[in-house]
Amino acid sequence: MEDVVGFVGFDRCPEALDPKPPAFDQDEAGSWKPASPEEYVMFLNAGDEASNQVDSFMKFHDDAFYEGGDALRTNEIIVDAGDYPFVYQSARFGNFSYRIDNFHPGDYFVDLHFVEIIFTNGPQGMRVFNVFMQEEKVLSDFDIFRVVGANKALQLVDFRVSVKEDGIIAIKFEGVYGSPLVSGICIRKAPEVLGTRGTGEFIKCNNCSTEIEIPLERKKIMQTKLTAKFERQIKDLSVQNNRKTDECYQAWMSLTTASEQLEKFKMELDIRTFEKRSLDQVVEKQDENLRNLSSKYEHDKQFWALAVHDLDKKLKIMKRERSQLSREAHECADSIPELNSMVSGVQALVAQCEDLKMKYSEEQTQRRKLYNQLQETKGNIRVFCRCRPLSKEEVSAGCATIVDFDAVKDGDLGILTGGATRKTFKFDRVYTPKDDQVDVFADASPLVLSVLDGYNVCIFAYGQTGTGKTFTMEGTEQNRGVNYRTLEQLFRTAEERSDTYVYNISISALEVYNEQIRDLLATEPTHKKLEIKQASKGFCNVPGIVEAKVESTKEVWNVLQTGSSARAVGSNNVNEHSGRSHCMLCIMVRSKNLISGECTRSKLWLVDLAGSERLAKTDAQGERLKEAQNINKSLSALGDVVSALANKSSHIPYRNSKLTHLLQDSLGGDSKTLMFVQISPSDKDLGDTLSSLNFATRVRGIELGPAKKQIDPNELQKMKATLDKARQESRSKDESLRKLEENLQSSENKTRSKYRTYKVQQERIKELEDQLQLKTSLQNQSEKQVLQLSDKLKGREETFCVLQQKVKELETKLREENNQNLQYCNKRSRILKAS
Repeated sequence: MEDVVGFVGFDRCPEALDPKPPAFDQDEAGSWKPASPEEYVMFLNAGDEASNQVDSFMKFHDDAFYEGGDALRTNEIIVDAGDYPFVYQSARFGNFSYRIDNFHPGDYFVDLHFVEIIFTNGPQGMRVFNVFMQEEKVLSDFDIFRVVGANKALQLVDFRVSVKEDGIIAIKFEGVYGSPLVSGICIRKAPEVLGTRGTGEFIKCNNCSTEIEIPLERKKIMQTKLTAKFERQIKDLSVQNNRKTDECYQAWMSLTTASEQLEKFKMELDIRTFEKRSLDQVVEKQDENLRNLSSKYEHDKQFWALAVHDLDKKLKIMKRERSQLSREAHECADSIPELNSMVSGVQALVAQCEDLKMKYSEEQTQRRKLYNQLQETKGNIRVFCRCRPLSKEEVSAGCATIVDFDAVKDGDLGILTGGATRKTFKFDRVYTPKDDQVDVFADASPLVLSVLDGYNVCIFAYGQTGTGKTFTMEGTEQNRGVNYRTLEQLFRTAEERSDTYVYNISISALEVYNEQIRDLLATEPTHKKLEIKQASKGFCNVPGIVEAKVESTKEVWNVLQTGSSARAVGSNNVNEHSGRSHCMLCIMVRSKNLISGECTRSKLWLVDLAGSERLAKTDAQGERLKEAQNINKSLSALGDVVSALANKSSHIPYRNSKLTHLLQDSLGGDSKTLMFVQISPSDKDLGDTLSSLNFATRVRGIELGPAKKQIDPNELQKMKATLDKARQESRSKDESLRKLEENLQSSENKTRSKYRTYKVQQERIKELEDQLQLKTSLQNQSEKQVLQLSDKLKGREETFCVLQQKVKELETKLREENNQNLQYCNKRSRILKAS
């Protein structure tokens, strides 16, 4: 009762605290049925009207007979509400009271029904109140949430009240903290209490079974005496219990001390045992070492005996060699006059070598001169034509081929313009769709070597959108194009010439997009506008552009991939991935001739021009239209430059476009230029194909004159090269003389070294004899140490036996003390049980 309710106090406690409805009993099926009708008087549904869904004998009344408070209803489901859950879905709350009249005098049971339907989330202490019945407090500091929580029925049953002649039952709810709350009040008749004759209690006589009345005062005196007696007994038992507890604690402490001492002895015994085992192991190890020393001594003895014997033999051989070297030294001294003739011979060979180097340099110069003369006779701008195969879409659409490749070996290309009409174009080289990337680069590679010789070179691809310009210049990772193969050829040739030349190669990649220059190798986007600056002697450069120094083909491919991925591309009706800008790869080559000291600085432009296209054919709109207009504008500017060069005009309009301005120093008369014109074989592209071929024919007719070698004007480098060459020649001559002197001294050094070796061998023999004597003395000392360790081991074994005996005695004493303590504890426990 106290654990369930947990209130401050009950002035008149209810006879049961039941979580089920009081006016019902529980049947076997788990449902609720009414109690007997004879006990039932009335049931007030607090805060609501009486329900019609009840049995005939149940007298549910509307909320009445109250003073104060407010009504409250809820639709929440109430847990443990029985067959009449509506009782707990209403309540009266606030400070209120009930005065129910018209009762017959007598005793009644009052059942109170509670449920927390306001503070459903708690916490405890939000609603604490007192309940008074007939002006007497029956519940003190009552908290519903603390007992059952929220939305769960709680019944306090069987509060017995007595009704006097006025026939009134008064119930008052008074709040301590928050407002009181009640859901129902049930009033039942209380059964009569037998044997309540008078105000005292009755006891039955053991002899005559007569009931004897005991007054209340007498009963209280008897209860007080019994209480005092029991308190004294409890006090005595507590004193005895404390004394026995102290005795048990002392016995336990002594037992603990003895156990600790035993553990200490065991630990000491373990330590002694471990030390004995360690000593045994040490002795065994010493014995093994002694045996090893003995065997090693015998082995070394045999070894050194053989070594001394071998040294004697070698000493005799060395003596013979010493006498022979003495003779050779005298012969060398006699042959010193012949060294002068040897020195003069070496100097003659050096002069001959220098002469051969000069002739080799002159031969290279003559080769370049003849090759340049050959290129000038052909024209400095060379034009190669390449035709792509028909695409799958063109084949499925039934497009016909308009290109005739019958005379491609002579550089002639035929175009079927309609019917039997045929137009022929002449180029330096024509490639059919069957020719691969290797064939294309084989004809372009001689120009690549010109860059290493110090000439500016420009290779660019021109043609209609979708004709394969990017494939020719860049290619794929499995089928590389001109760009990658060019750099691969540069690195291979530079490696071959590494004995006479030093090359530094760097790459920059940019694009001309909508007449704006963009750096394709820039790691971060920049809003700074890139402009073209004119340097001395017509040399053009773009300040602020990234120059990546490359030293291997792998680095070249990474740079090319970076530039290609950053290029602007788009889609139109002609090509799904069309380049929307002119992609330009600039390769800067700085070289130095290690023989002549000549320094050059040249560059190679590899240009993938954007595709020429007709606006009506591509159906470009918006941004694509603007891009197409700028592309056609720059290509038109290129055509104007070509026309001016072909007509040998006094003014060449390079500055009309960013593209022609950048290529000014490569399209002029001091460079070598190669153009790839890309065409489509489809009859649908006939107009664009003829336009591209006509433009290429005009380019091929340009005469630029001889190309000029790009000499680095830095005179300081020349002076340094000349000085380095003189120093190198001086060092080589000094080296030759030094080698001759070394050869002269080597014979004398051999004699001295042989003699020193003889002395060293004698000293080594003496050292070995000393070591042999030392090892013998060490072996004797080891034998003495083994004897001493054996004596110490015997002494420790005796100490170990004494310690074992002491441990056994202590264990025996400890067992006796434990037995005495157990007997004492058993005796005390029997005494306590008897008392």
